[in-house]
Amino acid sequence: MTVADEPQPAASLPTPGVARRMAAFLYEGVLLFGVVFAAGFLYSTLTRQDHALRGQTGLQVFVFLVLALYFVTFWSRGGQTVAMRAWHVRLVTAGGTAVTPSRALVRYLLAWLWFAPALIAASVAGLHSAAQIFTLLIVGVIVYALLAFLHPQRQFLHDVVCGTRLVTWRAKSRR
Repeated sequence: MTVADEPQPAASLPTPGVARRMAAFLYEGVLLFGVVFAAGFLYSTLTRQDHALRGQTGLQVFVFLVLALYFVTFWSRGGQTVAMRAWHVRLVTAGGTAVTPSRALVRYLLAWLWFAPALIAASVAGLHSAAQIFTLLIVGVIVYALLAFLHPQRQFLHDVVCGTRLVTWRAKSRR
């Protein structure tokens, strides 16, 4: 931990607005495209997967684990992914301290609440069209983001449940 990364008192860490957190969310999605692509390439190379539908479940599990490793590592080592750093957003505990790897893992699992209801609804409705599923996912993400307005500090449900929060973080000048 450098001088620029020293913890600040919890009271001095304001919550970034929902719009800013959603911008970081979208940027994270762009960056994760590369992570998922690399993971898929690695998996298909190591397993000699010659057809996209063979080994599909194994690929999904592998990507899920790679994403868990990505988020848990970044969140527990500095509290910021690359996208969060760009948008000056940091993950801390509800008390303002660093997040442990176990808490980061719980947050990763609970963060799937962004997508799980829409994916379950698509499965129950028997949707197979990528456009329909994508639309349902977008609506689900918007509804989940709007739920933050029901919380007094505008925190997302998964953060409330696992005792974390997103805060505005600007590293102190190194001068």
